[in-house]
Amino acid sequence: MSDTSRASSGSTLEIRDLHVTVADKEILRGVNLTVRAGETHAIMGPNGSGKSTLAYAIAGHPKYTITSGQVLLDGVDLLELTVDERARAGLFLAMQYPVEVPGVSVSNFLRTAVTSVRGEAPKLREFAKDLKAGMDALSIDAAFAQRNVNEGFSGGEKKRHEILQLELLKPKIAVLDETDSGLDVDALRVVSEGINRFRSDETGVLLITHYTRILRYVKPDFVHVFSAGRIVEQGGPELAEKLEAEGYEAYTKASA
Repeated sequence: MSDTSRASSGSTLEIRDLHVTVADKEILRGVNLTVRAGETHAIMGPNGSGKSTLAYAIAGHPKYTITSGQVLLDGVDLLELTVDERARAGLFLAMQYPVEVPGVSVSNFLRTAVTSVRGEAPKLREFAKDLKAGMDALSIDAAFAQRNVNEGFSGGEKKRHEILQLELLKPKIAVLDETDSGLDVDALRVVSEGINRFRSDETGVLLITHYTRILRYVKPDFVHVFSAGRIVEQGGPELAEKLEAEGYEAYTKASA
């Protein structure tokens, strides 16, 4: 867990000694991490180190089996909740590879999601106003509201749509799994601005990434290095700069 934190009256995500297997192979081998409202945590590490496994296990993907540990959001064990209950509790996952949903328009998908999370449908006029404002801020063409979810979208368009969901759903804790992958410079800037608009003293962000380029726009409070299914080093933003200069080789050798 992080030893340093800012005092906050908002939510807290606590990951305690989390062990996860995939197809009977242990991927996470005891992860401890606390993300408090008002904090942005970056998880960095090489391919295969378990970063995405952490994200999907927290969210409740059935492929990932929790063998031991806890994931608490404001004291409630998310592992005892269904996927939709986790979302209603205030957890959000932006996926590394967003899936296509044929036959469902972006507008209908988002309004249904907002209704599910809030427990009541937003007023149509109010939702239309919020949707337009969100799309404008992310430079998403208004015509996309009537297109099928992610169908025929470019990589950058899919990632902008993920951030649009984030801004409309307003979760307590956002887990962003390699949101920067596949983005050109302009899309990276727009997506980063969306993340920064979401960040506040009442929300926490867990940002998973390979590279430091998104961290130039979204400044982390804490950086954690993942290797072989564990957090092997923690620090502030300066740790990301060290990784940029030296890479992950020292950590992968130590883990091996």
